[in-house]
Amino acid sequence: MKKQHNNTFSIFALFVLFQICLGSFAQTKMNINDNWLYLENHTSNLNEAQKASNWVSLNLPHTWNAEDATDLVPGYRRDASWYQKKLNIPKIDQNQVYSLYFEGSNVTTKVYVNGKEAGSHIGGYIGFSIDITKLIKEGNNDIFVRVDNSYDIEIIPSQKSDFFIYGGITRDVWLVSKNKNHIGNIKITTPEVSAKKASVQVVSSIINPDNSKELSLTITLKNPKGKKVASKTISVSDKTATITFENIKNPELWDTEKPNLYKLTASLSEKNQIKDSVSEKVGFRWFEFKDHGPFYLNGKRLLIRGTHRHEEQAGVGAAMTNEQHWADMKSIKDMGANFVRLAHYPQDPEVYKACDELGLLVWDELPWCRGGIGNEVWKTNTKNMLEEIINQNYNHPSIIIWSLGNEINWLPDFPDGDNAEKTNTFLTELNDIAHKLDPTRKTAIRKYYEGSHIVDVFSPSIWSGWYSGSYKSYQKAIDVYKKEYKHFIHAEYGGDSHVGRHSENPVTGENVIKAEGWEEAIVQTKVANIAQIGDWSENYIVDLFDWHLHISENDPTFVGNIQWAFKDFATPLRPEDDIPYMNQKGLTDRNGVPKDAYYVFKSYWATAPFTYIESHTWAERQGPENTPRTISVFSNCDKVTLSHNGKSLGEKQRNLSLYPANGLTWDVNFAKGENVLIAIGKTKEGKIVSDTLKVNYRFNKNDTAVSLQLSSEKLKNGNYLVTAIAVDNNNLRCLDYEASVYFQCLKGGKTLKNQGTPTGSESIRMANGKASIEVIPDGSNTPIEMTALNQSFKGEYLKIPIE
Repeated sequence: MKKQHNNTFSIFALFVLFQICLGSFAQTKMNINDNWLYLENHTSNLNEAQKASNWVSLNLPHTWNAEDATDLVPGYRRDASWYQKKLNIPKIDQNQVYSLYFEGSNVTTKVYVNGKEAGSHIGGYIGFSIDITKLIKEGNNDIFVRVDNSYDIEIIPSQKSDFFIYGGITRDVWLVSKNKNHIGNIKITTPEVSAKKASVQVVSSIINPDNSKELSLTITLKNPKGKKVASKTISVSDKTATITFENIKNPELWDTEKPNLYKLTASLSEKNQIKDSVSEKVGFRWFEFKDHGPFYLNGKRLLIRGTHRHEEQAGVGAAMTNEQHWADMKSIKDMGANFVRLAHYPQDPEVYKACDELGLLVWDELPWCRGGIGNEVWKTNTKNMLEEIINQNYNHPSIIIWSLGNEINWLPDFPDGDNAEKTNTFLTELNDIAHKLDPTRKTAIRKYYEGSHIVDVFSPSIWSGWYSGSYKSYQKAIDVYKKEYKHFIHAEYGGDSHVGRHSENPVTGENVIKAEGWEEAIVQTKVANIAQIGDWSENYIVDLFDWHLHISENDPTFVGNIQWAFKDFATPLRPEDDIPYMNQKGLTDRNGVPKDAYYVFKSYWATAPFTYIESHTWAERQGPENTPRTISVFSNCDKVTLSHNGKSLGEKQRNLSLYPANGLTWDVNFAKGENVLIAIGKTKEGKIVSDTLKVNYRFNKNDTAVSLQLSSEKLKNGNYLVTAIAVDNNNLRCLDYEASVYFQCLKGGKTLKNQGTPTGSESIRMANGKASIEVIPDGSNTPIEMTALNQSFKGEYLKIPIE
C-alpha cells in the first residue's frame, strides 16, 4: 500500500536524494497528500481565491460532501472549491520533466502553478497528469487547484443516478519527475496462454523530444518467485517500440485461488545509461463465456461469485484511504467472492491492485449511469472517458469486462434522450472503441435491452423477491435469459435490510404481490413489491440470498451472479429510508461491519471454516411457550452440532441441495429468560470451529409502546453509546415498534452524526424497538445531556455523568 508522509521537507529531501543517487535519470513519484489548504468558494477567478482569508488546513484525499451528503438536510453541495499547496522543489534538473498526477478529482479540475493555468481535466473517476515543467521554479511553488462538482448534464454520470457525486480531490496526488526521454506508457498483452506455454507482447510508447538516435529499450520478465524468465533489448527508432517473448514454458497461471503475478520491467537507455524505468505486474490467464452457458477461466468452469462495490465509507464519503480500500477488498475476498463489479465508475488504483493480488475478477464500468443519450459535447466527454479508463487500467489481469453503462436509457437528461435508435448508434461507437483499444476483453452493459445485441455480455434486470415477484421465481428467470442471451450474466439482486430488525414471520408478499415477476420498474409508484411492503428485516434478506445461492450453486450451466451491493452506501434518492439517504442493500453496514447476510455468502463461498448462528443481532425474542423456533446455522463445515442450554440437539451434515442453510437447521424450544446456543462445526479434515449466541426469550407479547427508555454505556474509544428502547406499560421492550426516533445532544458533547450507519444517524427507524447513537464528549467533563423523541413520545431525557 502507498505510504502517507507527514513531513513536507522529508518528502522533497528524499525526492532530491533519489535523483542524485540515481544519476538524475530515474523516474520518481512522490506522494504529496499532506499539508494542503482548502477554500469553499466557487469563484472561477484565481486572484480572488488567492486573496481569500478563510482557507483551512487539511490533508488529501478530501471531499466537501463527506457529511452533508448524509445529513438530514435535503440536497448536498454541488459547487466548486479551491485547494492550494506550497510545493517545495529544492533543485530542478533541466533534463527532467515534472508533472502532477491526480488519481481522481471530481468532477472537473483546473490546475494553476505560480499564477498560470497548467491544465485541466473532465471526469472524476480516472487519473490524469498535468505537466508543470515550464511553470515551476526552485524553492516554493504555489499550486492552486479548482475542483467543481456542479450539476452538469454534459458529464456522466447523470444526476439521476442512485449515488452521490462527491466533490473534491478524492484520491492521492503525486509529484512525478521523469527524464525528458522517457517511457510514455506500456500496454501488456498475453497473445498465447496455456498451461504449457505463454507469450507476452509489450507495446511501449517512447517520449523522445530531442530525437535521440541512441535509445534502446530493455524488457525483463521475472516469475512470481523473482527469477528472471525472459529479457530482450531493442533499439528505439520510433514513437513506439514492441517486444514479444514467445514460448514461456509452464507459466504459473493467474486465477482466483492462486493469483500468480509476474513482474515486467521496462528500461529506456541512452548510450547504455538508463534514463527511465517502469514496472508492471503480468498475469497469465485466459477466459471464455460459453454460448448460453457457464464461464471458464484457464480452461476450467468457474462459477462467478460476485458482489458490487461503491467507493465510499462512513465519515469520509469517497475520500477513502488506501487502507480503507484494501479493507473492503479483503473483506470481499474473505467472504469467498471471486468477482467484483465496480459500480458505477472506475475506482481508486489501489482497488485494481488489490484485485490483482487477491484474485478477484473485475467488471470495470464507464459511468454512463442513467440520463440517456446526450448532445455532441456529452458524447465527446463520454468517449474520452472510455478511452482513459481502458488505457489506464489495461494492464490489470483481474479485469475481464469493460462495461459501457448501466440503465443508460433511464430518466433522460436531454430531449429525446431515450431514443433507442440514437442510443444504439452511440453504444455501437463505444463498443467499437473498446474493442479497438482492447480486443482481448469483453464489453457489457446492464439493463438496456435494446442494445443487448451490441455488446459481448449482457445483464438483464432480475430483482426476484424485492422490486418484483417472489425470490422463488429466480430459477425461472435465469432459465429464460440463458436461452435468450448468448453471453448472459446476472448483475444486481438482493434487497434492503436494517441492522437489528428481525421478525418471527418475515413478510414475503404471499397473496399480495404477483409471485412470477422479476423485472425492476423504472417508476415504483404503481408496483406492489417487497421493497414497499416488506419489513426490511435481516431475516427476510437472509432467506432471499440463501435461495438465490441455493439456485446458482446448483445450476451447472449458469454463468453466475453478482449481488448488489457489498456495503450500504449513500444516495440522494432515498431520504426516507430507515437510515435517511442510505441504500441499505449492503451485506455490511457503511463502515464494513458484516450483517447476517454476509455469513450466508460466506457459508457457500468461503474456504476458512466458520459457523454463524442466525442472528447475533437478535438477542431479544418473544413467543408462546412450547412453540419451537427454527434456528439456522450458516457454516461451510462438513458437519455441525447445535446445543441448547448445554443439551445437544444433534449433529447434521451440510448438504448443498437443501434449503434453507444447506440443511443446517434445528427446532429449538426456548426457555424463559437466557438461552445459550452453541454451534460446533467440524471440517472433513477434523478442524473444529464454534459460535455462541445468547438469546433472552419471553413468553408474553409486548403491548403498545408508550414511552422511550434511554441508557448509556461507555465505549472503548472513550465515547458513549446512547440507546433508546421503546417499552409498553409493563416495561416490556416493544419488539414490533419500528417508527423513527430522533436523537439530540444538548450539552457536554456531540453526536456522531451524518455517518449513515446504525449508530451514526440522528434520525433512524427503530429495529425491534431499539435505536442507538454514538456520542463524543466535548472534554469539559460536564455531564452529557441527551434527548430522544418522536411524535409519539415527545421526548425523553438522559444525563450521563463523565467517568
